[in-house]
Amino acid sequence: MYQFSKNLKLTAFGLIIVGLLGIGYGFYSAPSTVEEAKAMVADHGSHDDGHGTATHSGDTDHSTSAVAHSENKEHKNDHASGHHDDAKHDQHLLDQLKNRPWSAFYVSLFFFLGISLLVLAFYAAQRVAKAGWSIVLFRVMEAITANIVPTSIIMLLVIILSVMHYNHLFVWMTEGTFTPGHENYDPIVDGKSWWINTPGWVIRGIVYLLLWNAYRWFIRKSSIAEDTANDGYKTHKLNYNVSVVFLVVFMLTESMAVWDWIMGIDPHWFSTLFGWYVLASLLVSALTIIAFVTIYLRSKGYLPNVNDSHIHDLAKFMFGFSVFWTYLWFAQFMLIWYANIPEEGTYFVARFTEYKLPFIAMVVMNFAFPVLLLINSDFKSKPWFVFIGGIVILAGHYIDVFIMVMPGTVGSHWGFGIPELGAVLFFTGIFIYTVFSSFAKANPVPEGNPMLKESQHFHYYNIEHTGESAADHH
Repeated sequence: MYQFSKNLKLTAFGLIIVGLLGIGYGFYSAPSTVEEAKAMVADHGSHDDGHGTATHSGDTDHSTSAVAHSENKEHKNDHASGHHDDAKHDQHLLDQLKNRPWSAFYVSLFFFLGISLLVLAFYAAQRVAKAGWSIVLFRVMEAITANIVPTSIIMLLVIILSVMHYNHLFVWMTEGTFTPGHENYDPIVDGKSWWINTPGWVIRGIVYLLLWNAYRWFIRKSSIAEDTANDGYKTHKLNYNVSVVFLVVFMLTESMAVWDWIMGIDPHWFSTLFGWYVLASLLVSALTIIAFVTIYLRSKGYLPNVNDSHIHDLAKFMFGFSVFWTYLWFAQFMLIWYANIPEEGTYFVARFTEYKLPFIAMVVMNFAFPVLLLINSDFKSKPWFVFIGGIVILAGHYIDVFIMVMPGTVGSHWGFGIPELGAVLFFTGIFIYTVFSSFAKANPVPEGNPMLKESQHFHYYNIEHTGESAADHH
């Protein structure tokens, strides 16, 4: 049995504490008045628009930020006084700067919750597919999914604080957005009020989290029970049936959660494949995390049945879904860019102007690097090589989530500093503690699974190099 080492626990707690300090510093350093916000912008050398506030490239489209949302209303009320317009602009500048620590926290929260959820979905898919190769990795995947619990609790808190207006992450929650005649009235968002409304948003969020956690709790308990069950594989069949149902539920709830929690930040914009796109990004990250935890535990001797062939297959999935992510990214980007419809194209205009460096870096890190590094079959079996590639993949997909969230919440006032680093460290510490404490609570080998021997004797053979197939070898 695995023992959660004292050093690893101290590392986890240390990361949580340092992360909390960084998060706290982000909130402490955020401006509390318009004057502080304007002074902060001036100190950072932002471009001035004549009102002492920063110029935003996305201000021409209200779908990209809270400021742009406000300016659209100002355009409709162009007879209002200049003083009133300046006051509104300054207020939204303050809201954007106050959003930064919230946004930094939210990016890491969504990233870690999404990874844990996609590990759970991949695990369920392995059960439904009756895959033999991955059985020895089941306890690893089950341990990683334990991270769904704390991240779900934190997401629920963020949902509650959002509707209580403790942050301005979701511009459609602004007072008067759905009230005709109000200065903040938005007819486009009001037209979507059948979906975008506070009660529905909160209820759906709670339902998503409950369904995901319910399956995770059941399958973990039943998987452990399967080890000692002597019921003619009834428990195994039950786990299969429940996993089938979960995958259907997952495909629906994942897409809707992405609409609510990510696309809802830019309520005027839409994409018909956005749910798939985010799924691909999180799935590549989830597979990378599975590989990392597996490589670590194997190096410590706790996964004796895991061989290089299992690492090779994980790397193949990392490579394959990196290509799939690129296909979806290009399909979304090319069609929107080529059509050049303003209400669609401004989503990428804002990201390619104010976020050009992370935007380009994200594409290179998520496509070019994995392809060049993992396309070689021999490299996929080398744990240290997979680890190097995985670091770049995780960083790239974190940036992907970063540029999904930041343009619509902080506009041009983005950066990667103490608040962002603190949030990453905080959730990394929680991840380490929950995953390895969970792994220590069960037998590392799922002894009751009927396909265990197939997984234990799983080997990959390169026919080009050996001249024989696996069947010939046996």
